[in-house]
Amino acid sequence: MLDNIHDNIAKLISMYEAERQRAEALEHRKADMEAEILEYRKQITELNRQIDNLRLAGAVQTTADRREARASVDSLIRKIDRCIKLLES
Repeated sequence: MLDNIHDNIAKLISMYEAERQRAEALEHRKADMEAEILEYRKQITELNRQIDNLRLAGAVQTTADRREARASVDSLIRKIDRCIKLLES
């Protein structure tokens, strides 16, 4: 009977260790996925910014030639980036 209890305790400890390792692996995987999600969100933000820039360039293009429009958009982007940096600091 004592041996049976000892065996059950050993099995319980073994099962606990296996679940603990599984939980740690899942926690690492979760952290990796969260980092990946953050990276994808940054990419989405950048792509949305590029879309907005292209739309703005298209709107400006009807009133000026292509180079002037591009220079104007680039200038606006630099100004906006400077403003964002000032707000962040």
